[in-house]
Order: sequence, then C-alpha cells, then structure tokens
Amino acid sequence: LRPASASRQQEDAPGAADGLALASDPGGSLNFLAMVENLQGDSGRGYYLEMLIGTPPQALNILVDTGSSNFAVAGVPDPDVTSYFNPELSSTYRSQGIEVTVKYSQGSWTGVLGTDVITMPKGLYGSYTINIATILESENFFLPGVKWHGILGLAYDALASVETFFDSLVRQAEIPNIFSLQMCGAGLPVSGSGTNGGSLVLGGIEPSLYTGDIWYTPIKEEWYYQVEILKLEVGGQNLELDCREYNADKAIVDSGTTLLRLPEKVFSAVVQAIARTSLIQEFSSGFWTGSQLACWDRTEKPWSLFPKISIYLRDENSSRSFRISVLPQLYIQPILVIGDNLQCYRFGISSSTNALVIGATVMEGFYVIFDRAQRRVGFALSPCAEADGAPVSEIEGPFPTADVATNCVASVSFHEPVLWIASYALMSLCGIILLVLIVLLLIPPRCQHRYTDNDVVNDESSLVRHRWK
Repeated sequence: LRPASASRQQEDAPGAADGLALASDPGGSLNFLAMVENLQGDSGRGYYLEMLIGTPPQALNILVDTGSSNFAVAGVPDPDVTSYFNPELSSTYRSQGIEVTVKYSQGSWTGVLGTDVITMPKGLYGSYTINIATILESENFFLPGVKWHGILGLAYDALASVETFFDSLVRQAEIPNIFSLQMCGAGLPVSGSGTNGGSLVLGGIEPSLYTGDIWYTPIKEEWYYQVEILKLEVGGQNLELDCREYNADKAIVDSGTTLLRLPEKVFSAVVQAIARTSLIQEFSSGFWTGSQLACWDRTEKPWSLFPKISIYLRDENSSRSFRISVLPQLYIQPILVIGDNLQCYRFGISSSTNALVIGATVMEGFYVIFDRAQRRVGFALSPCAEADGAPVSEIEGPFPTADVATNCVASVSFHEPVLWIASYALMSLCGIILLVLIVLLLIPPRCQHRYTDNDVVNDESSLVRHRWK
C-alpha cells in the first residue's frame, strides 16, 4: 500500500504502512486482488456481494450499504426475493431472541437477532461468527427486480444495537480498520443486467482500482460517514449559499442511496443553475422532480447539453479543500428504451429533508476509501468511471478555504441512542413539571389536592428508537 502523506497518498517503497497488509502478502488473511470485481449490480438497484451463511452454507446476495449498520437477511419467503436464509437448516445458528426493527428513507423491516458463521467466496479467507438479523416482516424493503436477499450495513455501531459486521471482522480476522469501494456503473443503464460489477476491498486499498492521488476528508461524526461540504459549483459557478446549508442537518457518504440527494434549498439552487447553464431552452419541471423522463433519439447523446457539478470537501488540513466533480454522464442517467429510436433518461439528483447524501450517482465516479482507523474518507479517480472511453469524473485540489466558515457543521447532533433517550426524558420531565405548575396556579388554594402515598404518576411517552437515512 501507499502510505499516507499529508492529505494525499504518494508512491513509496513496498512495505506495510500504518499497519495495513500488502495486497501481495501471501501469508495473511488478506488478498486484495481476490476481492477485485466481487460485486455485481447497478446504481438503480444496488451493488451486492455473494456470501455463504450457516452450516452447511446457504448462498445469498447481500447489498453493500455504507449508510446503515445492521447485517440482515431475508428469513422467510418473500415475493420479491429469490432466496432466503433458513436458520433451522444451519447447525451453527444461535438465536438471541431479540426483536429489532430498522427503518430507512425507503422501506423498513422487522426481524430477530442471532449469530452464525459466514464466509465470503471473494473476500477474506476463513469463517467468522457474525451478528445477523433474520427479516421476518418488511415493507417496501425488498423491491421487484432486486437480485439481493439481505443488507450489509458498513457504518458505525452507533446506528446498531449490536457489534457490526465489519467490527466483528476487524476483531476476529485482525485486519486493519479500513475498507474501500468501487462501483462500476458509470454511464450504463441504472436498471440493467445487474452485472456491471465493482469491488469491496475489506482491510485496505487495492492500487489497481484507482489512478492518481487519494484525497482525504475528515469524518466529522462516527455514526454515518459524515463529512463536511464547503460549497457546490454548477458549470464552474459557485452557488453562493451559506456552507451550513450543504450540511443541513448532515452530509454523508452512502452507497445504499441511489441518487445524489440535496437539502431542499440546495436542490432548488442546483436545478436553477443547471437549467440556466444547459443548452435546453424549455424543460419539464417533472424531469427535475423525478416524475418524468426525458427522451432523445438513440443516436444522440444528451450529456453535452448539461454542465458538470463539483462538490468541495474540507481537506485534512482544514485550511484547504479539494473538489470532486461529476460530469452529466453520471447524473443524467439512461433508464428506459422506447421502441427502436428513443432512449429515455432520468435526473440523478433529488431533494432531501434531512441530509446531503453522496450516493451512488456520485460514488460511481470514484474509488472511495473508508479509513475508520484514521477517521477519514478518501476519494480517488476510478478507472472504470468512463463512458464511451472518456472519464466522467474529476478530482482536483488543493484550494484555499478563506472564503468559507471555519466550521460548516452544526456542533450539536442528537444521534446517539443515549442522547435521544436523554433528550426525550428531559422533555417529558419538563412537560410534567410545567403541567403541575399550571394546575397549581389555576386551582384556588382551598381546592388544592393533598397528595397521598397512594397517588401514582405514570409517564408513558414513547422514545425514538429507529434511525432514518
């Protein structure tokens, strides 16, 4: 591996760096080359990894999701999945008898926690005992046409009630606390054959999956992979928004989200800027909101009509930034062919009420490194991010940050389970006290009730227990 130097990784002599095993190390549990192209899928329906679960092993395809933390698989037949895990057929399965419910921005499921052994045909050598939730009920989670049967949440344990899949691997296999992800669907139909491919490298970085330098941005909070966005440009023009708008209420890197999702104010500014700088005079509003497709003759390529979009991230050196740019080939996405002549496209950007989400629309342009050991996310150019032989992404820097605030992220973020519980308990207590004071003020003194030891006050206010993308 190339050891880190400043915010970029430079060439160095062969050898271990920061405890990371080399891809050529034949004696360890890591073989990064064996993990190359271990993913299948597309940005429309997700990228998934084959995994063997239980004894004897049951083969399932598992969606790779850096925006959640639970490892869960279908545990009963479902109309939208072709396979499911049957715990009764595994001699190594151990139920914990704990029910868990997880909600996402789209869909939810309820299941039962247990443990079992897993192996990965194109992953780490060996078998490992992992916490696993078997999904017994779900709503809008498994969708028609998906080719995966479960989800692998790779975010932090703050979003889960048990030790996460990757934490278990780091502990049991003694691998470095880092993984990297390449998704190779750039410029291809978002709901294609499901064989576009990609790579999930557990334990390090595979040099063949990127070109140039790796640029790192700090992880602001260890729950989602929360980063700090400094500004956005459309066609080279700054949107001129307060940088806190880009991080409202968080900015995260999430492979399980299909689109680039922007806070509503940012989304409106981006749409206006694209419409203003594009070469199309009139465009239906339904295209921008995702309710309509835009179609061109199959011999035409509409990408030349649209500008590139650049996202500025704070560098590890806080006085500098770098930018990742996506060309229209990534956010004007082919999705449907009509007849013999028309190719229809969708807008790969949507609005969000609770986050800026760097989803598959952007991630397909880069090799993304989740360096948990050093609390940073890295971006480098991906060799597979091409359309018609031309690159569809760019990465450049460094740039000064004198024109933005020293901190664009809100300092208070109530996302830890303890903080949620504490905040709701305090609000409930304050409400009860306020109610008692009001009653005491309104009731005349002669009518006041003398409380006895038999009086009981019950507080049955519910706590927020679930997390949303």
